[in-house]
Amino acid sequence: MKNIKFIFGFVCLLAMAIGCTVDGIDDDTSFIETAVAPTNVAAFYNITQDNTGLVTITPAGEGAVSYDIFYGDSASANPAYVLQGKSTSHIYKEGTYTVKIVAFGITGLKTETTQSLVVSLKAPQNLVVTITNDLLVSKKVNVTATAQFATMFDVYFGEAGVTAPVSANIDKIASYVYKQAGKYTIRVVSKSASIKTTEFTTSFDVTAIVQPTASAPIPPSRQTANVISIYSSAYTNVAGTNYFPDWGQGSQGSSWGEFDLNGDKMLKYSKLSYQGIALADNVTVNVSGMEFIHLDVWTADAQKIETSLISKSNGERPIVRDLVANQWTSIDIPISAFTSQGGFTVADIFQLKFVGTPWAAGTVFIDNIYFYKAATPSAGLVGTWKLASEPGSLKVGPSAGSGEWFSINATQVAERACYYNDTYVFSANGSFSNVLGADTWLEAWQGVANDACGAPVAPYNGPAGATYLYDAVGLNLTITGRGSYVGLPKANNAGELPNVPVPNSITYKVTLTDNNNTMNIVIESGSGVFWSYKLVRI
Repeated sequence: MKNIKFIFGFVCLLAMAIGCTVDGIDDDTSFIETAVAPTNVAAFYNITQDNTGLVTITPAGEGAVSYDIFYGDSASANPAYVLQGKSTSHIYKEGTYTVKIVAFGITGLKTETTQSLVVSLKAPQNLVVTITNDLLVSKKVNVTATAQFATMFDVYFGEAGVTAPVSANIDKIASYVYKQAGKYTIRVVSKSASIKTTEFTTSFDVTAIVQPTASAPIPPSRQTANVISIYSSAYTNVAGTNYFPDWGQGSQGSSWGEFDLNGDKMLKYSKLSYQGIALADNVTVNVSGMEFIHLDVWTADAQKIETSLISKSNGERPIVRDLVANQWTSIDIPISAFTSQGGFTVADIFQLKFVGTPWAAGTVFIDNIYFYKAATPSAGLVGTWKLASEPGSLKVGPSAGSGEWFSINATQVAERACYYNDTYVFSANGSFSNVLGADTWLEAWQGVANDACGAPVAPYNGPAGATYLYDAVGLNLTITGRGSYVGLPKANNAGELPNVPVPNSITYKVTLTDNNNTMNIVIESGSGVFWSYKLVRI
């Protein structure tokens, strides 16, 4: 019978999806192919306090459309079939039962879980209640309760105008988010099948989270020419910047400081009215070549933040952005949003200004203030490169038998290794080639012969060139095609490590410096093995 119901439900849903074509609605049924088994499957118990042992079971699960509920007693061998959002009821005798919940997804994939159920005609005893403020969500309170003979509990959180309780199974969590912080009377009622209940009442201080508990998103790696940083640990900041110049903010009640979150520092502006940031005397930055200004803002009580760029020659222009409470808001404002306001120039920016809404009432935490532009894909790599006279440095070498890629003399790891030396040509059309072809493996480390490398076995398949993909934001270079790698291991090492096949592609971490005339390439092959190269443009 269950299978008939499932098939009927699936056919109906599929028919509905196909039928949508008639109405011009999206008829994409690819969700069926990508469906997964339900997750977070559980059931909530509601027991009546009339000594009958009647329990109502409500299953739930992400991605579930129906459930089989096995009651766990000898009187009911067959499961109850329950649709998503519905319940089933069953009368139990006194005892402890294991209830099995089988959740079915749209394609029939299933997930099983079990829960304990206690049915007792005795009133709950030894009630223990734990109430805590949530560490991540402001003004959220979590309540757990344990008690002998109890099946579930209700929590009355005591906020004015809210009379309905929040219910949970015994030993589980009942949560509630208050509108305001403060002191509230919380009442917990534990229930069994008995007419009698057991209660606990206490006064509890609900607190608001007024500062971030996690750092702002880490900015992506950028080339020096593509970023001008005002305040960020990810980049080099403009030297001598004053993050709290005296513009009279103190008379508005505003104050500032650096907030340290486990070693991650950020600016904190309390009761933000207006707040300036000033570059050092006689210092300006030309951001006309940049595309955006970025900042990350965390607040518990500010609604908006106004950001102004201030030019030394023609004043300031503001842009307002909304803030989301109790989380980081990442803001990217196009420079054009400023320059479009009355011919504003950004060639001589010497100050920034922030204004809070509501005025002088909210506190904001700001990190990662910088101007940036996107790098032109591949542009930084176009040209001919040669391994520098200093071939590189082996930071940490693998141990024998570790399965790492590099062919290394295990007894002289710190000073010898095999490496490539070649001339590499990157083109704007996406092509990549090496000049020397097969003559690319050298068996020396800083001029010292390394017999452990054995005969050169270059990882190439004839003279065929390779293609590359350059991620200008993440500064990663992925090269595909054997024969043109920088520092790829040999296909067959000299025996000091297990034989490892040469991959068809490899990704390097690239850093371009000195106006793109030097390319630092870092390979990380895992387990602390780092190999660094320096190429110079020729």
